[in-house]
Amino acid sequence: MTSTPPDTAGTPGVDAPDGRGRTGLHLTGRDLRGNPRVEILDVELLSSSWYVLRRNTFTYRHSDGRVTTESRETYDRGNGATILLYDPGRRTVLLTRQFRFPAYVNGHPDGMLLETAAGLLDGDDPETAIRREAAEETGHTVGDVEHVFDAYMSPGSVTERLSFYAAPYSAESRTSEGGGVAHEGEDIEVVELPFEDALAAIESGEIDDAKTIMLLQWAALRGPFRPA
Repeated sequence: MTSTPPDTAGTPGVDAPDGRGRTGLHLTGRDLRGNPRVEILDVELLSSSWYVLRRNTFTYRHSDGRVTTESRETYDRGNGATILLYDPGRRTVLLTRQFRFPAYVNGHPDGMLLETAAGLLDGDDPETAIRREAAEETGHTVGDVEHVFDAYMSPGSVTERLSFYAAPYSAESRTSEGGGVAHEGEDIEVVELPFEDALAAIESGEIDDAKTIMLLQWAALRGPFRPA
């Protein structure tokens, strides 16, 4: 009588490569020591089909001294960067419009969002990444860029930290048609707006993307279009 050999294939993303060739994804966060009120007990990999979903179990010491065991799911899509391209002489900004399924499924009329150019770092430093994304999405190869600030965009569940940049653009900085990378499924429209129209689009709800609102408000208050 023969016996069935044990399955030694392993768990994708843990001790066997997942669809993107990654292993050890269950180890992220296990060695956190920065907060003495938190002790990590376990990190469980729930999904790594593309981005990474984990269940994290930890003890937390409350302000009144109580210690409770908590569980939180975190969605890790990597860190990213975004950039506002502006023409100070013509008082215009260069945005993109593309389909965003998560917004569409959550009530946006058609899922077509007006946004600043943005993308994931994909192993690059933030400035290198945003120069790449600006060229791919808008067709402009920018010169000097200004780092504005960094922000966690949805810290209750998403780990992403976004780096915000701004840079001038002109006819001379345009080096391609833009529109995104076709083989990555991108289909991006480049949209130039007068700055005042972009601000009005926040009020009307036409612009309802958080990173774009943040950069436009920065431009109005402290950036290139601040009051003299």
